[in-house]
Amino acid sequence: MINVRCNVGAILLDGKKMAQDIRKELKSRVQSLADERGRRPGLAVLMAGDDPASKIYVRNKIKACEDLNIYSELHALPHDVPQADMLILIRELNARDNIDGIMVQLPLPPHLPAAEVTETINPDKDVDGLHPLTMGKLLLGQETFLPCTPMGILEILRRSDTRISGKEAVIIGRSSIVGKPLALLLLKEDATVTICHSKTENISGVARRADILVVAAGRPEMVTEDFVKEGAVVIDVGINRVGGTIVGDVNFREAGKKASAITPVPGGVGPLTIAMLMRNTVRSAEMRLARQAVIMHPNPGGG
Repeated sequence: MINVRCNVGAILLDGKKMAQDIRKELKSRVQSLADERGRRPGLAVLMAGDDPASKIYVRNKIKACEDLNIYSELHALPHDVPQADMLILIRELNARDNIDGIMVQLPLPPHLPAAEVTETINPDKDVDGLHPLTMGKLLLGQETFLPCTPMGILEILRRSDTRISGKEAVIIGRSSIVGKPLALLLLKEDATVTICHSKTENISGVARRADILVVAAGRPEMVTEDFVKEGAVVIDVGINRVGGTIVGDVNFREAGKKASAITPVPGGVGPLTIAMLMRNTVRSAEMRLARQAVIMHPNPGGG
């Protein structure tokens, strides 16, 4: 466990430290791939427009690639890029052998339908885990890329030795990027899962049942002490700018009085999301290498 006691009493779940450990674990896999294939894993990141938050996220992803010696391409497109041009670019990247993963930074400008853009990505390169086929496999419990933020949350729970099986988990937020896929992952780990949203009655009362409380509501510091069960593990997915300060969806000071462990903002879920993108990219490269080996040697040792 990342056993650092923060000034509110709860144990601080240090996402930066966990992400560093994961990057160390990935470096040898990246080197092995480079040795076997003669080239590094490759990630293409597409961003449309100049949203300040998106620029920060993308810069951090490209920096993570550099740190791991993963080849990366940033395609920074204008805000008014035609949808046809965006889809043509994605199809070109689908066909390129030196690109193992493709991700599109969300949100997109209003004229670009996220669903159609995401569906254009080859599922074999869907390292963000958002393609409908990927989501369908997740629902059915089949092997697939996992969405990065939910996978990062699961990694935090595992690396902090948080027991999931048999525990009650409450997720505040029902997005297709975090809430819904995370619910499926926690169900697979044998948790009892409740999803809350804007129409949930007595949301603080429902949240107080949680042994594991995950908040991805997009509302600054909405979760106060009243939402938290004594001894709960609190995972804050939110990131909001309030008066020049970055805060989460959880009031850190209040929730930390009752939580046994809590993630900070920044420095909690965010670094793990990027680390999971790197892991998916490396895994995609490994899977493509394995498929190529089968094509070259379809019946090893056979007659």
